[in-house]
Amino acid sequence: MSELPLGPFARLNELLGDIKPGKVPINLSIGDPSGTVPQFVTEALTKSAASFGNYPAITGTEEWRDAAAGWLNRRFGLNGAIRAAEHVLPLNGTREGLFSVLFPLLPRIKAGGRPIVGMPNPFYQAYAAAALGANAEPLYVAATEASGFLPDYAALPEATLERLAAVYICSPSNPEGAAANEDYWRRLFALADRYDFIVLADECYADIYFDRPPLCALSARFQETGDFRRLLTFHSLSKRSGLPGLRSGMVAGDAGLIARFRGFRTVAGPQVPGPIQAASAAAWRDEVHVAANRAAYAEKMAAAERILGNRVTRPAGGFFLWLPTGNGAETTLSLWRDEGVKVLPGAYMGREIEPGKPQSNPGFSYIRIALVSDLSTIITALERVKNFLG
Repeated sequence: MSELPLGPFARLNELLGDIKPGKVPINLSIGDPSGTVPQFVTEALTKSAASFGNYPAITGTEEWRDAAAGWLNRRFGLNGAIRAAEHVLPLNGTREGLFSVLFPLLPRIKAGGRPIVGMPNPFYQAYAAAALGANAEPLYVAATEASGFLPDYAALPEATLERLAAVYICSPSNPEGAAANEDYWRRLFALADRYDFIVLADECYADIYFDRPPLCALSARFQETGDFRRLLTFHSLSKRSGLPGLRSGMVAGDAGLIARFRGFRTVAGPQVPGPIQAASAAAWRDEVHVAANRAAYAEKMAAAERILGNRVTRPAGGFFLWLPTGNGAETTLSLWRDEGVKVLPGAYMGREIEPGKPQSNPGFSYIRIALVSDLSTIITALERVKNFLG
């Protein structure tokens, strides 16, 4: 596939068209955290408002760098291995970084051909947009129940591995909520070292978990090699802090890759405004609001398990239900028409493995339900889903 189709939500709008919802509508299709903005965030914005009068440095303020590096070192047990001046950069949300990171880092050719960028299937659509924008070949690697809902890059043919220039890995994954374990990370980094490609770890759900914190890429790489070579990891205040409108995240990892990305960003110009950096620094330093967010998601997940029973498999992290229903698009249409609940067909986040065969799309049988509304709304919606599914 040489170009991107319509995005998943544009496709959802086409699917539902002019159909009127059968009940008062509830939208569980979009993963849009809708919590209360912590007071310390608004205070930081207000106190630093004067910095709107200055161009922000592409590297971030000293306050932001220290807060970001401090959080990474604390959260992932790195004992100061992340250095503020070398290993971190601010982003206008992780999506911006996940998209733009390929432009300065990909070779024009690899192993005699167009470079390949691997990504899970289903996947976050920014990955494919980035690959196509960087003139690379996107490779959609199935993430199914059989593979633990993570892409098995080791199973790729040798000729494909030789052309890999970068791979995306989302852990905990969107939409399935699967988390990479030590063995998965070890095998992935062994491949990266052998075939010389970059690992781009999208870990924006790392602080939304249920039973235990997921093992994250920085920890796994550092424990194995004592460094972060060939790794860049992306973290977000949209998910961690429930602040999607702040548009603030970070990229961290390999100092050499960070330096190249920093050079590109210096001329590309995506600076993060000073007041946003001040609010972000305050958020990276605080854990109380993160624990409260996590507890709220745990309560919603428990409600889903209670209402939907064994239809629900508790994910390792994230705030989505990945629910098998036979035909996700048909379920989505009927659920909206009969019950007024809007969800997302799983196929809209994936690609067909065999063109022309819709059931070969790993998301075909699923719907994605976002547990981001208040608990009462979630319970009402899930009761309707239960009633619909019988």
